[in-house]
Amino acid sequence: MKSDVIVVNSKGSAIESALNQVDAVAVYKKLSPKGSLQLHLLTEELIGMISSVTGETMGEYWIEEDDGLYQLHLRVLTRMSSHKREKLLSATTSGKNDAARGFFGRLRDLFDRDADSDVVAFTPLMAEGFYDSGSATAHDLEWSMSRYRDEVGIHREQKEIAAIDAWDELEKSVVAHVADEVKVFIRGDEVEMVIYKKLA
Repeated sequence: MKSDVIVVNSKGSAIESALNQVDAVAVYKKLSPKGSLQLHLLTEELIGMISSVTGETMGEYWIEEDDGLYQLHLRVLTRMSSHKREKLLSATTSGKNDAARGFFGRLRDLFDRDADSDVVAFTPLMAEGFYDSGSATAHDLEWSMSRYRDEVGIHREQKEIAAIDAWDELEKSVVAHVADEVKVFIRGDEVEMVIYKKLA
């Protein structure tokens, strides 16, 4: 099953439209109130990224389900230019993307990175979860929350400060607690996040 694909943007009623999709899927699939609530929470977090990304960012949102495994998709269609991002970041006190705090904030940063950035260099801590998707295209990368959690856990055992902080961020994240898996796919100019949740 695949829901309708809806366009979400940083200036529209994206969360309301996306939650309407969740409600329709919940009715169609006869989800329990708990299952419906979990999809609501994950969708709010996912769509909240669009409103936090500055500029005319637009994306597509949809839900897929197969044998009780629900996939919440957000694919960003446009990104900021290098010049626009540099101008916006220069206005901040730190000169950095202040929205990129916490686990989900770091994921959000992948969506509004500038076109000239090497994604792994731009987000060094998040690089722990990246691997080449095996595609022939050099820009095709995949990030996995499970892989990230495993790698951060290893570094945390070695008492590395950044890994200890990253682990704390994971522990506080709604998405990390509710979702079974989160993956980010980077294919050239497109960035797609998929949240996976198994429901009975």
